[in-house]
Amino acid sequence: MKNLGLFCLLLTCIGFQSCKNDQKANDAKTAPAKAEKPVSINCYKALYETDTIDLKLNTLKGGKVSGNLVMKMYAMSEKVGVIEGEFHGDTLFADYTFIQGKNENAKFKNPLALLKRGDTLILGNGKIETYLGRSYFAKGAPIDFDRVKYKFLTVDCVDK
Repeated sequence: MKNLGLFCLLLTCIGFQSCKNDQKANDAKTAPAKAEKPVSINCYKALYETDTIDLKLNTLKGGKVSGNLVMKMYAMSEKVGVIEGEFHGDTLFADYTFIQGKNENAKFKNPLALLKRGDTLILGNGKIETYLGRSYFAKGAPIDFDRVKYKFLTVDCVDK
C-alpha cells in the first residue's frame, strides 16, 4: 500500500514537470515575436475640431505593423491602446485593443482601416459586424475613405 502511494506521488510529479517544460517551450516561441525590432517607426497625429488622435506605427519584417494609439475625444474618456495588423496594398487593416478611461479591467477591440496616401493616413469608415464577440468589417461592404473626420499627418516621434 505504501509503494502504491509513493508511485502515485512520483507519477504526479512527473506530470507537473512535463507541463512546466511545455510552458517554457511555448514562452520561447512567442518571445522572439514580441521582441522583434522594427524596420521603421513613424508617428502621426490627427486633429478634428477638439478631438486628437496620436498614432505610433512600428513596421516589422514581413509587412506586419504594431503600434500605440491614443484617442482624446471631446466629452469622452480617453482611449489608450495598441494596434496590430498588416498592409494589404496601400491599406492598413489592424485591430485596436484599448482601455477606456481609468477602467483597466475592461478591454475593447475594434477593427481599423487606414489608407496611406503619400505621407498621410486616412481613417476609413465602414460597416462593422460582430460575430461571437469579435468585431470586423462587413464583407462586401465598402470602406469609405473620402467622407472622413480623421486624416493623420506625419509628426516627429517623441518618447514619453
